[in-house]
Amino acid sequence: MPSQTLTMAPVQQQSIKRSLIIIGLLFSVFGFVTWLSSVLIPYLKLACELNNAQAYLVAFALYISYFVMALPGAWILKKTGFKKGISLGLIIMAVGSLIFVPAAMSRTYSVFLTGLFVQGAGLSILQTASNPYVTILGPRKTAAKRISIMGICNGVAGIIAPIILGSVILNDTDAISENIAQLDAATKLAELNALAHRVILPYIIMAVVLLILALLVHYSGLPEVEEEQEATDTTAAANNKKSIFQFPHLLIGAFTLFLYVGVEVISGNTIIDYGSYQGIPMVTAKFFTSMTLTAMLIGYLIGIISMPKYLSQEKALQYSAIAGIVFLLCALFTTGYLSVLFIALLGLANALMWPAIWPLAISNLGRFTKIGSSLLIMSICGGALLPLVYGHFADISNPQKAYWVVAPCYLMILYYSLRGYKIRTQ
Repeated sequence: MPSQTLTMAPVQQQSIKRSLIIIGLLFSVFGFVTWLSSVLIPYLKLACELNNAQAYLVAFALYISYFVMALPGAWILKKTGFKKGISLGLIIMAVGSLIFVPAAMSRTYSVFLTGLFVQGAGLSILQTASNPYVTILGPRKTAAKRISIMGICNGVAGIIAPIILGSVILNDTDAISENIAQLDAATKLAELNALAHRVILPYIIMAVVLLILALLVHYSGLPEVEEEQEATDTTAAANNKKSIFQFPHLLIGAFTLFLYVGVEVISGNTIIDYGSYQGIPMVTAKFFTSMTLTAMLIGYLIGIISMPKYLSQEKALQYSAIAGIVFLLCALFTTGYLSVLFIALLGLANALMWPAIWPLAISNLGRFTKIGSSLLIMSICGGALLPLVYGHFADISNPQKAYWVVAPCYLMILYYSLRGYKIRTQ
């Protein structure tokens, strides 16, 4: 069974620089839209009168789309092509943004979640379509450098996003939260409706920007990615493997990636609410997700410098898991700004986990590499489910004790870095 590889039409080679700028913008969109959820969680918790578990359905709605759309998205891209798939993904995201308008007008949480799911569906198609370009737009020997640049675009946009949206929709929410219980029913309703309406203009602007980007991509001359047949990879065939279930290092890796994404989303999306729990005003706490993402960006830059010259993938994953455990324990046994700081430092611990787990999980898959990669993409749904677990424990105990749910995740990641990735079948 021949495997598929991706190539770029040679007639488009002269447009590489312009194409990289466009793809860089798209990776910025990934980071910007993804980390807006960190601001939406405390915002919708107040505006829609939610408990913690309900509020973290924001992350669920966004990340579960990766699981739902993994296979349909691949089918869509096969029909549309990668270039048109990028435009389609942006249009779907714009539709999801516009759903926020009726959601805000009616202050209906389920409609907000629908908008987030539609955004996530477009985002999953967009990511699947965009990532191949990073490798093919230029010589293979410099692909790692291009990937690093895209990661920086993603990270910087992720830092900026919560600051921009937070400054608009979280302004004066401390006072609203304190006074809301004292208001009569009519005044309370008016206050919450006004709060919900704050999100309308930002999301209309976002929809317009996404549609402009869709047109830019459509008329950009961005080179099309083509599939070509290669000789069969005998890595798997030589061992008589018949399915991905015969690769335990992949299956364990997928579960590890599931836990990692869950931990990453928890550390970024809960920190604003956690700061509020620690008595820190929302006017200050709204910047905390940007702190977490800044720590991740620092870790990413450390990885660019050190891997693989000074640090192997396995060692990077080991040190990251150990750092995560240490920072977590420090956060659990301190209070105030110091405790919040250690939650933010989980971003530093998490930074190198994706680039370390992914290659370890898909190594030696041979002709099963493509389906193995799809399985790993589906594992991103950890970002949908684990925050709900955190929210449940935050409700029955408190937001600080709820971070204990992260501990077994880091222990599993540590196990994979020491032993799990080595497990093979004969």
